[in-house]
Amino acid sequence: MNFSRELDILAVHSEGEIGRVVVSGFSEIPGSTMIEKMNYINRKNDDILRFALYEPRGAAQMTINLLFPALPEIADMGFIPLQPDGAHAMSGSNAICVTTALLETGMLHMTEPETIVTLDTPAGLVSTKAICSHQKVERVEIKMPTSFVEHLNHPLEVEAIGTIVTDVAFGGAYFAIIDAKSLGFTIEPDEARDLVDVGAKIRDAAAEQIKVQHPEIQSFNCIEYPMFVAGGGDSIKNATIIFPGRLDRSPCGTGTAARLAVMHARGEIKINQSVVANSITGGKFETQITSLTTCGPREAIETILSGRAWIFGRMKLGVHPTDPFPLGFTLSDTWGTGTPR
Repeated sequence: MNFSRELDILAVHSEGEIGRVVVSGFSEIPGSTMIEKMNYINRKNDDILRFALYEPRGAAQMTINLLFPALPEIADMGFIPLQPDGAHAMSGSNAICVTTALLETGMLHMTEPETIVTLDTPAGLVSTKAICSHQKVERVEIKMPTSFVEHLNHPLEVEAIGTIVTDVAFGGAYFAIIDAKSLGFTIEPDEARDLVDVGAKIRDAAAEQIKVQHPEIQSFNCIEYPMFVAGGGDSIKNATIIFPGRLDRSPCGTGTAARLAVMHARGEIKINQSVVANSITGGKFETQITSLTTCGPREAIETILSGRAWIFGRMKLGVHPTDPFPLGFTLSDTWGTGTPR
């Protein structure tokens, strides 16, 4: 093989959600911070995203995680998750994938029974604790980004549906949170296509009608995901819609943190109350609010979340100099007709 470009990749999933980890091969991304690197990918050059995620080398239903050296006194590793619509600030399931990959491959030293790994992300430093046994990471606990509510019961006019209400909260990204039952859903596998279709309409409406701005990080100023929710108390269910039109296979870590902020604001959950977050595929995260805090002028919460990940393969992605699709392509049968940001 005579590749003009290649990436070494670990195939990893967390509770069914694929989070490939790029071990080596991509060029340096300009920027002195993770936010600057994220913004460079989103605003200047997304070649790495298109090469690794678009067809024929990638697929819509996955994330690609880039690893970056971090200053030892600050963090063990930097990482940025890439999804088809761009680079993102943080992902709970992908932080679990990355931590598992770093330790099980020896990129970072594993200490049993617990190893602490600090990740530098665009959303800030994220501390993870890996529970390890016999060289396997059995579970990863994450201290999630500070989470808060931006809007409760915000009216939203949605095409072909009418007026609904949504809660908007930040958990590492902004979410429009919709009660599934109010739209006739129970978040079961046979509803997946309909959830995606309705979620796309809600996403477009929220982008036009709801303003958000993180009080401390200027780059966080848009709603990235609609999330349907069900259940309550110590057992909740989440279905996050991800561009170009698919469901998160995991319960969604950042979405779970955002939802806990809403539940606490409504008096539905207490500090240190254990909650199991379930996904449409049966995946589970364990989570709880650990303390109250503030983010700028907003009341906020600190949460921990834990889940599992598995490495299921290794691969080398490459492109021959004569390949007509060096940066990949998309077709509307899988990718829809929307335009990535």
